[in-house]
Amino acid sequence: MLWLSIDRQLERPLTEQIYTQIKRRILQAELKANERLPSTRQLAQDLSVSRNVTIEAYERLMAEGYIETRQGSGTYVSYGAHFELNQHMSLSNINEERSLSDDQDITNFRSGIPDLRLFPRAIWAKLTYNTIHNCDYKALSYSNPEGLLELREQLASYLLKVRGVQCHSSQIVITSGATQALSLVAKLLLSKGDQIIMEDPITEDIQSIFSSSGAIIKGIPVDHNGLQTDLIKQDERLKAIFVTPSHQFPLGSTLPIQRRIHLIHIARAANCYIVEDDYDSEFRHEGAPISSLQGLDPTRVIYIGSFSKILSPALRIGYLVLPQPFIQKCREYKWFSDLHTPSVEQLTLARFIEKGHLERHILKMKKVYQKRRDLLIHLLHKTFPNQLSITGHSTGLHLIAEWHDLHFSKKIIETIRTNGVYLYPVEDHSIEKGHHTKKVIFGYGHLNEEEMNEGIRRLSKILNEIDLIS
Repeated sequence: MLWLSIDRQLERPLTEQIYTQIKRRILQAELKANERLPSTRQLAQDLSVSRNVTIEAYERLMAEGYIETRQGSGTYVSYGAHFELNQHMSLSNINEERSLSDDQDITNFRSGIPDLRLFPRAIWAKLTYNTIHNCDYKALSYSNPEGLLELREQLASYLLKVRGVQCHSSQIVITSGATQALSLVAKLLLSKGDQIIMEDPITEDIQSIFSSSGAIIKGIPVDHNGLQTDLIKQDERLKAIFVTPSHQFPLGSTLPIQRRIHLIHIARAANCYIVEDDYDSEFRHEGAPISSLQGLDPTRVIYIGSFSKILSPALRIGYLVLPQPFIQKCREYKWFSDLHTPSVEQLTLARFIEKGHLERHILKMKKVYQKRRDLLIHLLHKTFPNQLSITGHSTGLHLIAEWHDLHFSKKIIETIRTNGVYLYPVEDHSIEKGHHTKKVIFGYGHLNEEEMNEGIRRLSKILNEIDLIS
């Protein structure tokens, strides 16, 4: 049986869904050359769709060379159609999830999304108007690739105050979101055959960005204290170590000072650099704020941040804090990439920080998110008593629920999604597979009380039905 996911709630035609999934699996070699596919009649029966739908999908795949028919034998995957798509595929999945998040009949527990209903529109609109009305005409022209000095100065002061980041404005490069920042770092540090150490598990998209440079990713397991630095072995090819020390994604642990110091010693001995993604650090719900790793050794750490989770992903504003040797080269790469990040948004953000609006907004949202986190924990324990453990909830906009006796296979996840609840397995982000099959990510930042209640109610119903069937 060929397992495919059909969602009749999507605007995308069923033929397109079948075609896209088979095509992706052939390109990624999940379906291998000469592998026999089910007949159009059998696939239509398995998916409960019209046979015309499967015939049309097969005809399109055949026209593009992905599959072929053999007289009297059936339909097979064509030779030579394997082509790893890396980042492109993960981005297409993100686009699909983004469109689904707008569906009112779906509870999407996707992580990393702030509550955009609480974006400070009136303040931002007023600052934007004032910026455009009062700025020098030169601000509306082309700008320097590293970003406007006004924003970089505000950032340098802000990051020192709230994160302990030691830097001068000249060390900051403003980027179009964290994704561009990561891509620039990959170009700065890595060449084909170089090694980068990454936490395991870690965001699938980040793996794709760094592997696209030709680097070899070495996964080091994460425990309740983050990256297990004692497992790192010296390698002459080691050029970078990637960490999310303030709130490890996805497991949510915080790297303690002992491991931070050990990590810096490792980087110094290997003459490599640490890439610190300061993920979710602003929204810490328990204990004192955690300072950045960069503050311990500014010459050895490249620091990455963005405003996607603090304010809005639509702003597309991120930043890099670079050691001196990388500043000029990074500016050149940024210029080649997109000249510069939009200037009006940079000036507006600079005023937003300068006037204290950013800190007030973060303080307000921390209270909102902590209340939602507490509600989600209550709902999970009440609905699934003695069935799960909750971790990674001290910081950020998501938590991890680990069921004691349930492995979240692809089939179970698809069944849950078909019934209107979107969960995200930790296993999807694992480098070495098989260690996190009972864990799922619950993002809660963008969900209000009613939406969370409905999502957990639906999930309970679905899991009970799955249990009865099994």
